[in-house]
Amino acid sequence: MGTKRHKAKAPKSVKVGIITVSTTRTQEDDESGRWISKLAKKEGHEIVFYKVVPDDIETITQTVVHGISVHDPQVILLTGGTGISSKDVTIEAVRPLFEKELTAFAPLFSQLSFEDIDSAALLSRATAGVVEKTILFCIPGSLKACKLACKGLIFPELGHLVVHVHEG
Repeated sequence: MGTKRHKAKAPKSVKVGIITVSTTRTQEDDESGRWISKLAKKEGHEIVFYKVVPDDIETITQTVVHGISVHDPQVILLTGGTGISSKDVTIEAVRPLFEKELTAFAPLFSQLSFEDIDSAALLSRATAGVVEKTILFCIPGSLKACKLACKGLIFPELGHLVVHVHEG
């Protein structure tokens, strides 16, 4: 079945979880998480949970596992903790959970980032994968990067991705 037919069958609304990884932000001052939530609602998606958690591998992993088991999201967007500093541990927390990795996401996001911020795009380790039929996207914490990833790659394909994850 071609892309157009899959997209035609794709749900217009999906259940979304949002996790912001930061030791300095709260839900009140989390521009990126709040922006993602507003965009998702504007596009007709349902926010099933939204958490801000510290840069801690165990906490991030537990929040993802708990979010999946309790709220049954179809997609979880994690923002923050994807850089190269020692405190950036989002990738280390979630990659071991991946049953499948969406290997095209990182290079596509890097390409968009490079066009936007030049060689500084090297600093991002954005990734995506599937955990228990939930699609996880790990994107940088800056508002500009969230807008780039969500508008350029993630939201145009949400329903299409969900169709494929639930096939067979």
